[in-house]
Amino acid sequence: MFHGAPVHPSGAVQLLGDESGTGWLEAGLTAIEADIARVLVVGSTESGAMRDVRGLSVEAFAPDGTSVARYDVTDAGGETAMVLAELYRRAGGWKFRAVGQGYVNGLTGLATDHGVDVAEGAPAQSQAPAPIPFQAPPTSVPVPFQAPAPGVAPPAVPAPPVAVPPPAPEPSVPQPQANMPWTFGAVFEPYTQTGRDNDVITVDGLPPGPVIVALSVRGDGYTGLWPLTRFNKEGDTLVNSTEDDFQGRVLTLVPGNGRLRLQLKAEGPWQLQVLPLAAATLLTEEQVESRGPDVLLHTGGVADLSIHYKGDDNLIVNLYEVTGHDDPTTLPTDDNVVNEIGKRRETVPLPEGPLIVHMEMADGPWKAQLKRVQPHSAPQNAAGGGLAEVTDIRRGQGKSWWGRR
Repeated sequence: MFHGAPVHPSGAVQLLGDESGTGWLEAGLTAIEADIARVLVVGSTESGAMRDVRGLSVEAFAPDGTSVARYDVTDAGGETAMVLAELYRRAGGWKFRAVGQGYVNGLTGLATDHGVDVAEGAPAQSQAPAPIPFQAPPTSVPVPFQAPAPGVAPPAVPAPPVAVPPPAPEPSVPQPQANMPWTFGAVFEPYTQTGRDNDVITVDGLPPGPVIVALSVRGDGYTGLWPLTRFNKEGDTLVNSTEDDFQGRVLTLVPGNGRLRLQLKAEGPWQLQVLPLAAATLLTEEQVESRGPDVLLHTGGVADLSIHYKGDDNLIVNLYEVTGHDDPTTLPTDDNVVNEIGKRRETVPLPEGPLIVHMEMADGPWKAQLKRVQPHSAPQNAAGGGLAEVTDIRRGQGKSWWGRR
């Protein structure tokens, strides 16, 4: 529904407005068709960007006018369209959730991302949606949602208390593999921390350079993760997901001072690990099956990487060719090889290893395996030399790992 077609054909959802510029989305949730799982609340600009919209917020009200949940958008950027929030089915009822997913390519990108065929002649989607960091969304709560009449201010009453479920068992995170035939960067003792809900994680004494951050969250709310700069500002987004029971592994860089600080937004119990790149999954001709973002290694010769993605959202895959990159404190420039939306079967040609395959976004299950693997032309490490055996210092068990001289 939009200003040109404000009422859904079923009559269950309609878009209203008033002279103040406030838009009201009135939803008769019990009347919405059973095969409709979500109602998205979307905003867009005709000129300028979302950051230029003053006082941008979205709020849910109960039928009696009580405010149930509110999300103030305080850090929008250059996006020209945004999914502000959603009403979604859960356990036989409906819940409200703040989303804050921005799109620099406007309504075209947003519509395409959600399975809408854009009319011929409309601007083509030129790039992936640009996720933005935002304040922690309010806890998801059941919402018997009905907006007040247009122009009627809702009563200023506090939101009803939200029942907090008992703590769930701590989620598990896949452990590092032993006997990895190659690693780029230092091998170190993995760091593990557990907690609940929003937090800032600080890890000192890490070797500078790329590391894996493995995160698992038990819950159905928003999950966001960002590295913090030395000025305590959020860096590039590592995780931006509304996936239930999120789990995944992502790449980030430890600064030169060896201190990694991460800002976590989560609803529910979580476990976070900081791991060396040697803990990445080694790609072979045997199928790897997982879900969520991940970090994979390719050490053989020229090959094809087959990916079967079963998720509904973005699939973004980047390659980092480590051959010839002799600075273990940085990553080489990445090469984006997949940037698609929805269920996909992709075959990506891979150059010779060593190579990092970063599945940066993959909210959903996937399978991957190598095909048509050719022999490596020369056994080299990232700096062009031979491989050196080092001792696994993580558990003191004397296992062999392979690292750069």
